[in-house]
Amino acid sequence: MRDLLRRLTAAVLLLGAAALQAQDWPTRPLRIVVPYAAGGNTDAIARLLAPRLAEALGQGVTVENRAGGGGVIATEFVAKAAPDGYTLLMSSTGPHVVMPALSPKIPFDPVRDLAPVSNVGSNALVLLVHPTVPAKSVAELVALLKREPDKWAIGSGGVASTTHMSGEMFKAMAGVSMTHIPFKGGAPLAVAALAGDVPISFNNMFDALPHMKTGKLRGLAVTSARRQPSAPELPTIAESGLPGYESGPWNGIVAPGRTPPEIVNRLSAAIQRIVREPAFQSRLADIGSVAIGDTPEQFRATIAAELARWAKVVRDSGTKLE
Repeated sequence: MRDLLRRLTAAVLLLGAAALQAQDWPTRPLRIVVPYAAGGNTDAIARLLAPRLAEALGQGVTVENRAGGGGVIATEFVAKAAPDGYTLLMSSTGPHVVMPALSPKIPFDPVRDLAPVSNVGSNALVLLVHPTVPAKSVAELVALLKREPDKWAIGSGGVASTTHMSGEMFKAMAGVSMTHIPFKGGAPLAVAALAGDVPISFNNMFDALPHMKTGKLRGLAVTSARRQPSAPELPTIAESGLPGYESGPWNGIVAPGRTPPEIVNRLSAAIQRIVREPAFQSRLADIGSVAIGDTPEQFRATIAAELARWAKVVRDSGTKLE
């Protein structure tokens, strides 16, 4: 009985300490960890959010890039960080919901070890080719790949990234094959695509639009269910001969799994207010993203649905870790 009382007392004290910590939070600067190299879409959204979040919380907010491992390195780092609300992750589709389907041995549990805060935005990808590729439409590209199987390479922003899996979905649905070459984010991928090192790629609107406008890369179609306002001339892949094709990354803030709900809710409320601002939505639109800004519960439901959807894509495409 005494042992039980001691345990109950300790539990009450811990709960009281956590509540007090949440009440005082934040008392020092925060950091948002980005799982990809600087310069890509995920990084851009984090850097748009950080100064506005700093204003809302009254503390500095820095952005820290930890690229590598298809986003797993940064995601594991945050999953194992102190659950005190000071270390956050700008999560994305690849490491959070695709990698668990590709590798059962990832060093974190996407549900248990990461606490959803708010999904900031989503965006479409663009199917791009270098001007030296003799294809000006999805149909022409598919015909080319079938005529010359295994000759062509496709680049991505990293293993298990949405740019990677969009390519795998394309290959499976079109019945074609290409050699996959991964990079550490959308920005390095864009550099390689411009140089012609990877003649075919899927990349974020943010990375693709400037090079499409100059003619250095040719956009064939977007991965979303509908055409995008920032490039209305581009058809969707679904309307270009692959009905049912749809893919699009999201970027949202998550915290370590045991972060007190009071802190998660305060963070979420601040992010939701920021994302509802017309000026912030306009900045997101400039980089090809659509604002979301949902609650922790809504974001959790999105993650659950995405885990199931991408597990099916991995299963149906037969994709393996390279």
